[in-house]
Parts: sequence; structure tokens; C-alpha cells
Amino acid sequence: MEPLSPQRKWRAITLASLLLAPACWSMLAGFVALADDDGGGVGNPGAAIAFGIALLPFVFIVLAFLSEQTNPARAVLRAMGLCLLVGIIVSALAADAVSGLVAGVGAGGIVGLRADDAHTWRTRAIGVAVAAVYAFVLARTAGGIVLLAAPVFPFTAIGVADHLAERRLSRVST
Repeated sequence: MEPLSPQRKWRAITLASLLLAPACWSMLAGFVALADDDGGGVGNPGAAIAFGIALLPFVFIVLAFLSEQTNPARAVLRAMGLCLLVGIIVSALAADAVSGLVAGVGAGGIVGLRADDAHTWRTRAIGVAVAAVYAFVLARTAGGIVLLAAPVFPFTAIGVADHLAERRLSRVST
């Protein structure tokens, strides 16, 4: 199979991130409303969280199909499983929803986005870990503004990690 062109990879990342944005914002609005005594302006926080979670499979479907995964259905199932597992664990450890969402969606993106020969799960995991730590630090220092930018972090981190791995491989081979 031919390597995925950078244009196709970044198109998949961009469209998946655009679909991730309302899912992420909906879940975060629900979590904030649950934590707020006044309800945070959200009428039904459970519905907001459920809507966000319901969009997540479609995010991974877009990512898998547009990146031309060899078995997109399997990739989507693995991505959802990793997303839930990692997201719940990181949210519990970090005591915030933003870091867990970034880490969980990034973990799902590692298997959802097609990996070529130069890409390894290790470099992708490092990229997602950096994005999750960045979201954690931003949530603590910048406050609520990180909620707007959070959907950009997970898949972009994977794309940058892949780019750096490709660049490193081209330096070694020349």
C-alpha cells in the first residue's frame, strides 16, 4: 500500500477535528454544568454529555475512512475502546475533564489514523501525552479558554509526531 499523502492525512485530521469540536464542547459543557451549583446554563447536563459521546464514533469513522485504513471498522472499534479506557483513567488522575478528553481522543486517534512505515505507536503516544500535558497545564493556568482549543490538540499532535518521525527517517536514510 502506498504511503498516505500529507494532504490526505491532514484533510482527515482537519475534518475529524472539526467533528470533534462540537462533541468535545458538548461533553465539557455537561461536565461543567454537573460541577456547577447553578447548572452552568445547561438545562440537561446528561443529555449534553450523551450527545458528545454519541458523536465520538463518527469522529473516528471520519478519521479511519479518510486516512484510508485497511480495516476501518476494526480501527473505529479499537479507537473507541482506547478512547474510553485512556480518557477515564486520565480524567480521574488529572481531576479534570479536558486532559482526559485530549488523552482519550488522542489514544483513539493513534489507532484510528492510518500509520505508514515511518509511524510508530510510540512516537504517536508521546505526541498525545505532550498534548494532554499541555491541556492540563493550560486548564490550570489559562482557565476556561482551553475548552475552546482542546479539540485541536489530539489529532494535531499525532500528525506532528508522524511528520517528525518521517523527517527523522529521511535524515537517517540519506
